Amino acid sequence: MGELFIAVYIGAAGFVSAGVLGSFYQLLMQEPPRFNFNVETMPAILSGIFMVLFAGPFIIMRNAIRGRRIEKRPVGWLVASSTIAGMWSLCSGLLVLQLALGVAHSFS
Repeated sequence: MGELFIAVYIGAAGFVSAGVLGSFYQLLMQEPPRFNFNVETMPAILSGIFMVLFAGPFIIMRNAIRGRRIEKRPVGWLVASSTIAGMWSLCSGLLVLQLALGVAHSFS
């Protein structure tokens, strides 16, 4: 039971970090984040990869919810998208928490 709680916590941390990053991007750029990004310069490519890497679950869920509400996609589509976003959140949450623990450990 403890491992399940830890996995849910890590997944939630990943999804929250994806939401914060996606919302911050939307605040700065006045458009929602997308999987296609500018490939004209090297900084644009690197920032686009970083954005997609960590805001991916947010982008997937936003698109899935919009698809369900606007395009009337089937519920299975939403479930599959939620599963993919959940697993992605678990992976990115592990990275985010490792980074946070490493930074906290370096200050103590």
